[in-house]
Amino acid sequence: MDAVNRFETPATFGLLRAEYCVGLALSTGLFLWHLDQVRWSVALALFAYIDVIGYLPGALAHRRAAGGRIPRVYYVLYNTMHSWLTAGAVVALWAWLVRPEWALLAVPIHLCGDRGLLGNFLKPFAVAFEPKPHPAFARLESDLESDPGVGRSRGARAARSAT
Repeated sequence: MDAVNRFETPATFGLLRAEYCVGLALSTGLFLWHLDQVRWSVALALFAYIDVIGYLPGALAHRRAAGGRIPRVYYVLYNTMHSWLTAGAVVALWAWLVRPEWALLAVPIHLCGDRGLLGNFLKPFAVAFEPKPHPAFARLESDLESDPGVGRSRGARAARSAT
């Protein structure tokens, strides 16, 4: 992916997920290392608020719409609650207003788990709220897989086509 081609191939998507799995392992490791200092009510609340506010309303609306379009507000809620910007603000505010504590690791555990284990990233308005292949993306993937010039420089392709 780059600034012009905003999509992932199966290989780059797998690598991106692997990076988040490392973040999940580190966050979980620190959490477990300090398990005796974790306030469980805080950890559970911080883990759950992301989906209670950001995922469940959209999932319910999606089911009620029988897979049809749902209002954009559900995408905005999902993306806001699953954003590292929001998560960072929540963690920073909690640490400032309440106290820094190991339970705060529930937030990166949630986000890294969503991305690394489940492959769930932010949701564009143009795709179904629940994962479903978009026909245009399926065509793009097929075109990319069948293009023998993928991964080669333009100069190399031009030189071969000129001969």
